[in-house]
Amino acid sequence: MMEDLQPGQKLARGVSRYLRSLGYAPLEEFVPARGLRVDVMALGPKGELWVIECKSSRADFQSDSKWEGYLEWCDRYFWAVDMDFPAELLPDGTGLIIADSYDAEIIRMAPEDKLAPARRKKLVQKFAMDAARRLQRLRDPRPGKDGQLLGGAAEEQSDW
Repeated sequence: MMEDLQPGQKLARGVSRYLRSLGYAPLEEFVPARGLRVDVMALGPKGELWVIECKSSRADFQSDSKWEGYLEWCDRYFWAVDMDFPAELLPDGTGLIIADSYDAEIIRMAPEDKLAPARRKKLVQKFAMDAARRLQRLRDPRPGKDGQLLGGAAEEQSDW
């Protein structure tokens, strides 16, 4: 299974393992709003929401033009990169996680910018619905009328 993962997905796996050890519930490839897809969204034990973007190379980072749009969807924003990534490229005022396929560690804590209560409520509800749908698809991946498996990423998008 690891052979099938792209470099950024391997980072997301290590980050997710680490976040679980901290008591967070990570959800990979989360869509907080139409047109946005974060690599990892994590729901913390006190209801905090973190976004973690995984960058596997300089080119991957430099081609990312949407990251600033993610800031309004989380309490803390982090980059996750491997040990060889040139961390000096990453913007100040964001968190830094060093990761590999198996684990991770926070190197620089992201500053906190709390979400508005109404946005937090909607995001936590969407997070729960998406996670529940994914779990159900694992248990019952029955095909739909067109032969496609039910519940693709489009099902997880919502109108904000």
